[in-house]
Amino acid sequence: MAHVLLAVTGADAIALADSTAHQTGFWAEELVELHRGLVAAGHDVDIATPGGVRPPVDPGSLAGEPADDLRAYLSSIDELLAHPRALADVRSGEYDAIALPGGHGPMVDLAVDADLGRLLVDAIDRDAVVGVLCHGPAGLLSAVREDGTFAFAGRRLAVFTDDEERQGGLGDASPYLVESRLRELGVLVEPGEPWSVTVVTDGSLVSGQNPQSSVATARALVEVLARR
Repeated sequence: MAHVLLAVTGADAIALADSTAHQTGFWAEELVELHRGLVAAGHDVDIATPGGVRPPVDPGSLAGEPADDLRAYLSSIDELLAHPRALADVRSGEYDAIALPGGHGPMVDLAVDADLGRLLVDAIDRDAVVGVLCHGPAGLLSAVREDGTFAFAGRRLAVFTDDEERQGGLGDASPYLVESRLRELGVLVEPGEPWSVTVVTDGSLVSGQNPQSSVATARALVEVLARR
């Protein structure tokens, strides 16, 4: 079975375009379904954050009917969440796969984290599995090679779309749009309809568009790992 790293945001707020702060973190459904799907398939899963801080959950992701299940699952892995690894301590090549759940938090810290960038460049160079979900692809922005080129240029993926950000995200208050930023760097974004279950698999790169795609993204990751 594979050894998988969940690289999770440690940011609990994002500065909006008007410089006010908006509370954020990881999106509960996305972390839960990625972790649950991978563990159910028999894979070992660790969590790491910038600086080894406890990852904060976005309070908005615990609203509504599914919240009880999400809270219960997060409680069941609380020890793992309370003591994550620091991304700086993770060795290149240590994991078979790296997965990034979303929430707006990754736009703040993972997008500029040099250690995550190092791990992602190593992963793509050795064709290890990389999975990203919703705003998780913001973390890919850190994957810049020493020569200044973007490691994921030319790759196909799904990401929380600009339309979705405008319809149900931060809208015009967002400090930047993840889809647009990735397109500018040469990523081939393949969007589905807003809020649709959309997963794109490009070799060892698996991506899901939004929270609705969480279970399907976890399933696709498991399928890709099964073929390794």
